[in-house]
Amino acid sequence: MPESKAVIGLSWEPKLFLLSSAPKNGSDKSQNVAESSGAGLWKPDSELVDGLFVPPNNPRKLNKLLRKQVKDTTGTKWFDMPAPTITPELKKDLQLLKLRSAIDPKRHYKKSDSKSKTLPKYFQVGTVIETASDFFSGRLTKKERKASLADELLSNSSLAEYRKRKIREIEEQNRPAGVDKWKIKGRQSWKRKKQRRH
Repeated sequence: MPESKAVIGLSWEPKLFLLSSAPKNGSDKSQNVAESSGAGLWKPDSELVDGLFVPPNNPRKLNKLLRKQVKDTTGTKWFDMPAPTITPELKKDLQLLKLRSAIDPKRHYKKSDSKSKTLPKYFQVGTVIETASDFFSGRLTKKERKASLADELLSNSSLAEYRKRKIREIEEQNRPAGVDKWKIKGRQSWKRKKQRRH
């Protein structure tokens, strides 16, 4: 009993559209030619040829395809700096850089486009490598180094004190005016309400 062996791999054969031979009736001649020529022609907008992409013959469409494939860069004057993909961590760091004037009270920055909420399209992120002379003075220790800019700012103790002080000031400004004894405060006020009801 012959066993059929399993075929490994893919087999591909091109689809060939053969033009039919001369029609039997003279009146059907125009219909058959139209059908056979329509089946044999390639339609670039709707169909693929044998499942493969064939570039269009139209130069306008070809240029449009080439423009889509070109990488998004700043150009040759800016050394073809690519537009990076923005991750949530990068987005937080960029937002912090925009709000850097509110982070440290003793540093003042030039007014930039901080009012616009759009993030820059082209930018690069790097790491600062200190020289040997900065070993004791200008270098961050291993404990101070964090993965992102946001983590570094949150771990800084002096900035944390400044943030807490500013939050306290803002809360005091927004606190409603009036005498403190008339304000409702916790359990005691609940007891007073209960006594008034009975």
